[in-house]
Amino acid sequence: MIETGDDDRHARYPDARIRAILNATRTIALVGASANPARPSWIVLKYLLDRGYAVTPVNPGLAGQDLLGRRAAASLAEVQATLGDRPIDMVEIFRNSAAAGPLVDEALALSPLPKVIWMQLGVRDDAAAARAEARGLTVIMNRCPKIEYGRLSGEIGWTGVNSRILSARKPVLAGRGVQRLTIAERGRRGDR
Repeated sequence: MIETGDDDRHARYPDARIRAILNATRTIALVGASANPARPSWIVLKYLLDRGYAVTPVNPGLAGQDLLGRRAAASLAEVQATLGDRPIDMVEIFRNSAAAGPLVDEALALSPLPKVIWMQLGVRDDAAAARAEARGLTVIMNRCPKIEYGRLSGEIGWTGVNSRILSARKPVLAGRGVQRLTIAERGRRGDR
């Protein structure tokens, strides 16, 4: 269940803010990762890895196992230990809203602090968000980075989903193939 408070500033996020977060992010700790390819967390893990993010799956039950070529960690502290003095750019919470608060507290115990707490679709904890924001972290709730990346890049439009973005500018390709777009600003007309 999604809890909403009187302050509903987390109901909508400007595209520029989401784009800036996804552009600045390199390392992601995906809490609640699954080894089952039918689970949404596995699909998101694969998608983000394919887009060049360094994603570490976090699941105590899978600790030490490899998921899509990445070693699963038991905790956020274990992920932070592998990074040394560099912070985790994004802690993505792929658990229910009841688990979000304790996971945010675990993230707030890290040194250095992560930059972003991202709660997956259907996950919202306003009190935990307030604690994180009070410590200077950016918080996104009830959003999926895979969906947001796909929407901002234009990839999601290929499946018939309205991306809410109208542009006559050519999208920027991430590499070979037409279904690997980036979230970079679209090129000017006439750019090839």
